[in-house]
Amino acid sequence: MIRADLHVHTYFSDGLLSPAEVMRTAKSNGVELISVTDHDTALGAEEASKAAEEYGVKFVNGIEVSAYKNGVKLHTLGYNLNLHASVFKDFTEELFKGSVKRAEDIICKLNKNGVFITMDEVLNERKCNKSPVHSMFIARAATKKGYAKTPFNFYSEYLSAGKCAYSEIGRPSPEKAVEVIKLSGGISSLAHPARIEMEDKELLSLIKELKACGLDGIEAEYSAHTAVKTAYFKEIARQNSLLVTGGSDTHFKGGNRKIGTPAFFADKILADKLLT
Repeated sequence: MIRADLHVHTYFSDGLLSPAEVMRTAKSNGVELISVTDHDTALGAEEASKAAEEYGVKFVNGIEVSAYKNGVKLHTLGYNLNLHASVFKDFTEELFKGSVKRAEDIICKLNKNGVFITMDEVLNERKCNKSPVHSMFIARAATKKGYAKTPFNFYSEYLSAGKCAYSEIGRPSPEKAVEVIKLSGGISSLAHPARIEMEDKELLSLIKELKACGLDGIEAEYSAHTAVKTAYFKEIARQNSLLVTGGSDTHFKGGNRKIGTPAFFADKILADKLLT
């Protein structure tokens, strides 16, 4: 067993931490194995790997694909990928192009609803100019102009499903995400299942469908899961012969999510798959 956090974000997507800050914190918090899972990109993998080596933390590359189905968010985690595989490079390029089109659509809708921001203002929120244009960049830009008290408030009021500026342009299906992860030699896991806005029966059916597409695991141990939900999804994983993964979903310092929380321990089967 090895203590792991397999769900952490950096400023290569919508996080505010550098890879070095992530690894330093992981080491301080007793995490032995970590994965950076930025949204729709693995641009930070090389920097994260070097930082992990410096701090003596085991590292596995990762990604969190922002997948959607019928307006429902179904984020999919991928680990130990061949980042040079043509299928992975083509997919992430599609995600990048889709993010730009989606941002343009969102900004147009916001302008029509009295929120006046520009693409340049949104792009200024990125730390890396090759990063996909995340909706949180839009929320941060709008908040700086006084349209909300916090980016999270802005996102909830304008950008979430059903709101005036919501857009699904360029969003892949979870089936596509699982397929690409598999074809890239990686391991896939359904992220934070308790946050998925589906009835239990419908979600269970979807998990079985995704397993048929190659899904390897479920993120049963997650920072916002209750003990009851953790136990429930561990049992779902057991019944469906799926791996159990876990992570904090940390984006920045000082929030409710802290690197290494919950205290997740990857078993030998999972660790071997991640590290070989």
